[in-house]
Amino acid sequence: MSRLEPDSSPLSPDPRTPAWGPESWQSKEALQQPNYPDADALARTVREISSLPPLVTSWEVESLKTQLGKAAQGEAFLLQGGDCAESFEECDSGRIAAKLKILLQMSLILVHGTRKRVIRVGRIAGQYAKPRSSDVESRGDVTLPTYRGDLVNRIGFTKEDRTPDPQLLLRGYERAALTLNFVRALADGGFADLHHPEYWKLDFIRHSALAAEYERIVESIQESVRFMEAVADIRLGALGRVDFYTSHEGLSLLYEQAQTREVPHRDGWYNLSTHLPWVGMRTAQTGGAHVEYFRGIRNPIAVKIGPGMSPEWLTELIDVLHPNDEPGRLSLIVRLGAGNVRQHLPTFVDTVARTGKTVLWVCDPMHGNTETTTDGIKTRNFDKILAEIEESFAVHRELGSYLGGIHFEMTGEDVTECVGGARGLSAEDLKRDYRSQVDPRLNYEQALEMSMLVARGLRSNGD
Repeated sequence: MSRLEPDSSPLSPDPRTPAWGPESWQSKEALQQPNYPDADALARTVREISSLPPLVTSWEVESLKTQLGKAAQGEAFLLQGGDCAESFEECDSGRIAAKLKILLQMSLILVHGTRKRVIRVGRIAGQYAKPRSSDVESRGDVTLPTYRGDLVNRIGFTKEDRTPDPQLLLRGYERAALTLNFVRALADGGFADLHHPEYWKLDFIRHSALAAEYERIVESIQESVRFMEAVADIRLGALGRVDFYTSHEGLSLLYEQAQTREVPHRDGWYNLSTHLPWVGMRTAQTGGAHVEYFRGIRNPIAVKIGPGMSPEWLTELIDVLHPNDEPGRLSLIVRLGAGNVRQHLPTFVDTVARTGKTVLWVCDPMHGNTETTTDGIKTRNFDKILAEIEESFAVHRELGSYLGGIHFEMTGEDVTECVGGARGLSAEDLKRDYRSQVDPRLNYEQALEMSMLVARGLRSNGD
């Protein structure tokens, strides 16, 4: 891959560890990085992004870290969701509003079910790069670089489309900025007003057997708001806005490096391209470039872990990424697949307990339940997704641990990518409106139904 020259003044936060700077990852093996043919153009683009304003602020980052620390103690719950991979072409107001709307609806249902604060984090405004199992793709006699997301190259199967283009890094920054600007305007401008949760209704209500239950939840929330305002004899204006945070996989290290900054009146470096970056399991090698980069930033971070994660590997990751046991610093997003939870999750929980550190446990019920139909279409089964969530809650409960969050791949649109749910989508239905270029997502009906079933389970089990 192409690299930039490292800075001459790296930060050394701890004399017992090697010096760290935003570029120190370049001395390590960097997996899943594209091969840019024009190193000079790449360097110019990274310098340009480095000079542009940050996308998020350090105080937003610290606020999220504080809330995640509470979730790790069982005092709050994380809802993280959004597209598998965002597309530049889908950066429009309708799609962005739909994503925010479904996350808000799901969070209201979970608040009602858990009686806890729900932290809303979107896979949004930066989820433009995806890891791939192969560097190349072949069609007939033609072999080209694989599509790695809009941040890197284009989906079309031509040499021009598939050649990594540095300008797409800049376009990703710009699309993320536009998305964040609109999300902030909605979140602050009354779009999420609890005085009017009926504004968040989607067509789901007309089709689901859970419609009456959803209506009761909405009425309960409205009644609670009216009661509080009557007692206080004031209108609770704060209910007109919500906190909303962003996240993405920190895969393209040059993009992450370009937005890594020191800020006035705070120690250390912040990745200001997003609030919560995560490391995928494919790039979580303790001696690798991604872990090297992540160990030095002050953001709350997450690591995806699955069946291939050994206790020794997990212990090393915690030692490197979470040395000071800072509240809210590290989340572990567990992806196992339905039926595998009891085999692997107890080992993970025991491993973390042996370190003496506190992490936020999050269930990713999507990735371990990906399957392929007889027609060669990737899909996920609603019942298996729900089963993994329920199994994860049960295991944590039995072990005296706390599952403090769920991580979904979903959309606010009426796509047909996952089978099952209230309308019983089948493999044949997938052909009707399958849009994802990478992994299948829950549609808005399935996502809302999932949150209602999870909330119902939490209420019945007293979680």
